[in-house]
Amino acid sequence: MQVDHKRTTLYITVSMESPLCGDALRSFDPELFNLVQREHQRQAETVDLIASENHVSMAVREALGSLLTDKYAEGYPGRRYYSGCGVVDEVESLAIARAKDVFGAEHANVQPHSGSQANFAAYLALLPTGSTILGMDLSHGGHLTHGAEVSFSGKFFRAATYGVNRKTHVIDYEHVRSLALHQRPALIIAGASSYPRVIDFAVFGEIAREAGALLMVDSAHIAGLIAGEAHPSPVPHADIVTGTTQKTLRGPRGGFILSKAELGARIDSAVFPGSQGGPLMHVIAAKAVCFQEALLSSFKEYAQAVVSNARIIAEELLDADLRVVSGGTDNHLVLIDLANLNMTGKEAQDALERAGIVANRNKIPYDTRSAMIAGGLRLGTPAITTRGFTPEEVRTVSRDIIAVLREPSSNSVRDRVRGSVLEMCRRHPIPGADSL
Repeated sequence: MQVDHKRTTLYITVSMESPLCGDALRSFDPELFNLVQREHQRQAETVDLIASENHVSMAVREALGSLLTDKYAEGYPGRRYYSGCGVVDEVESLAIARAKDVFGAEHANVQPHSGSQANFAAYLALLPTGSTILGMDLSHGGHLTHGAEVSFSGKFFRAATYGVNRKTHVIDYEHVRSLALHQRPALIIAGASSYPRVIDFAVFGEIAREAGALLMVDSAHIAGLIAGEAHPSPVPHADIVTGTTQKTLRGPRGGFILSKAELGARIDSAVFPGSQGGPLMHVIAAKAVCFQEALLSSFKEYAQAVVSNARIIAEELLDADLRVVSGGTDNHLVLIDLANLNMTGKEAQDALERAGIVANRNKIPYDTRSAMIAGGLRLGTPAITTRGFTPEEVRTVSRDIIAVLREPSSNSVRDRVRGSVLEMCRRHPIPGADSL
């Protein structure tokens, strides 16, 4: 293989002087550069209502693009297997301290590469394989890692599940208590990926203690709302809290684990060497940035606005006689039951994307369709709130959604909504819109 020394030199020079300008990538790999540009344009010109997505700040992006990616740092600060880790020790220590500060936790591990890996490490730290776990049913709003049979959580552990009430679509805590006392799980998991209501962690803590179980809270979706005091914190009630940084916390893609101090050593060894190798130091640096952002008073305003915007969407949908699961929302997401529109989640998702609105099909409680088709649609407000959409613009987006869902095949509706979306997107560019 021959090396193009001119391109190599250009890469080194540009990346050191201007790491986000895009000139190095444009010169060395124009094919990939064009793909990045296309994705940049797609994001800039569409309304992102996927509840698990957000737009990071330029500070987060700079950390992600830094040369910290070059450093291999197996182990933990002060206990690395490689030399030259003095600076990255400080980076990780900073991220740990900020995570503890944001959530009021006694111990934090910021190395998990994702929320799923954070959950895997938590199970590994707490449970022998074959133990019984009790988590929320996937089709009722839980997550694959809460006991689904296709996940490691359902393969390595005996999984029992709880769900929501058939009429109200909210968690029936007395039913959870009954299941816990009957199943006697070693671990109860609270938290969800598509549940629009506040979760009562204090009650979950009481149930866990009564059943002789540990309590783990998966805060992946609501971590930013917790940090911004827009959702009650699980930290005082749970033995372990896992989470992700890329959703409502508005940081890089990655996971973290919070725990009581006495569980810290077990958690750390379950992450490394138990389930991961070297940490991604550039990602940990970006996590440190997002934790710092979450400590700002403006972040509390952001978290409250995320919830307010989701409630606006729910109100508009209900006023238009659409079915909203549980009758509304307390957090960042809204679930639509599409049965009375005679369409599937897949059809709704595709129709909206053609009009410039990106959402995702989602199973709803007691759904009989497969996850690939689904009977519902999930809408989330983290990304549009980051972009600064006003309450009136959120109402406009909601009405645009309603118009598309009612006439999914109409070209005139699609074109009108697409124009409306483009106008709002131009008023509210994504962070760093001119960086490439």
